[in-house]
Amino acid sequence: MSNIRDILLLQKRELDRVESGNYIQREVDYKKFNFPLIKVIIGPRRAGKSFLAYHIIKKSGNFGYVNFDDERIIEMENYDEIITSLNSLYNNPGNFLFDEIQNLKNWELFVNRLHREGYNIIITGSNSNLLSKDLATHLTGRHIPVIIFPFSFKEYLKAEEKELTELEIRNKFRDYSVYGGYPEPLVKNIDYKDYLSTLFDSILFKDIVKKFNIRFVSGIEDLALFLISNVGKEFSYNTLTKLTKCKSVHTVQKYLNYFEEAFIFFRVNRFSYKLKQQILSEKKIYCIDPGFVYAKGVKLTPDVGRLYENVFAIFLKKLEMEGKIKFYYWKTPSGKEVDFVVEKERRIVQLIQVCYDLTDPKTKMRECASLISASKIFGCSNLVVLTDSYENIEEVEWQKIKREIKFIPLWKFLTGGENV
Repeated sequence: MSNIRDILLLQKRELDRVESGNYIQREVDYKKFNFPLIKVIIGPRRAGKSFLAYHIIKKSGNFGYVNFDDERIIEMENYDEIITSLNSLYNNPGNFLFDEIQNLKNWELFVNRLHREGYNIIITGSNSNLLSKDLATHLTGRHIPVIIFPFSFKEYLKAEEKELTELEIRNKFRDYSVYGGYPEPLVKNIDYKDYLSTLFDSILFKDIVKKFNIRFVSGIEDLALFLISNVGKEFSYNTLTKLTKCKSVHTVQKYLNYFEEAFIFFRVNRFSYKLKQQILSEKKIYCIDPGFVYAKGVKLTPDVGRLYENVFAIFLKKLEMEGKIKFYYWKTPSGKEVDFVVEKERRIVQLIQVCYDLTDPKTKMRECASLISASKIFGCSNLVVLTDSYENIEEVEWQKIKREIKFIPLWKFLTGGENV
């Protein structure tokens, strides 16, 4: 008994140090934490889930804390010992904060029982399957999810704690599109490349290789390196199998599922009204934070256009995980392409291109022609080109079809009142 209590005591001291950190208000619906349900904060490792949870639950009064990212705890078979030690250490708390809950075997039964007994519970997890599989199966109607990603650009700007000029915001956005939004290197002034490289490797080896007992490590490493150097590009499973050290299409698909589950990469489907065609067509790959591309990619100079596209894909992915939209990309056999097709309630509501540099008239017309072509097919007139700095609303004609197109700097879209 003293052993588990000692472990929890050391965790308590570690949590106490969190309070001294600089807390930046996150863009979540804080009203969700008032509901008498199990609060589930889900997102990548080190994205700030625990920090948010701590600042929420401490307002509830006395609470107990367990970090299940500890092999000494997750190997325990009698979970009542954990509660007994928490009651002793925290003076019978009515609230619990359970970190990285996915590591605990049968965690959902344990949490469910505590909730039925009347405890207020916040749990965090770094596994995307918590949303789709475990919660839907075991906690239906008894939980409320909160999605946390690394800082959005609006959250990133809050770290400045001062009003910025438009030029300063633009420069900050260029930094953000390269170094990303992970909170710790930003608020603690840690070297981004070292921090993110170590974090990426930790997720890869701890949350994937070790968890799934992958023996052929060079295959999954090679795939991860290839993907992170090719964000925003199309791929097929066959192509990835040929270009990497993975042994089969099945292995590639399996590894991609692991990447998504651990919040490293995510896939975007090519739009089709036929579900089977969506499944079989090529996908695009994006990384959960552009800083990983900077830290682990093989290119000496960053492809700013791809990074901008990746930033916006992350923005849409969070909305999708919150159940607000679905999104795709679109491409015709002749090569016309729209970067993002946004769907709400089974209706295409917005078509979006991301183009860093529009100074070449041919580039501008190519982007607009694809939007107009898609607009005609989908019956959608909400057409947007996200740029570096160019801003205007223009009526553009292509093949005798005229459409109004908004040109908006990406940083302004992400910080202003624009909606998808």
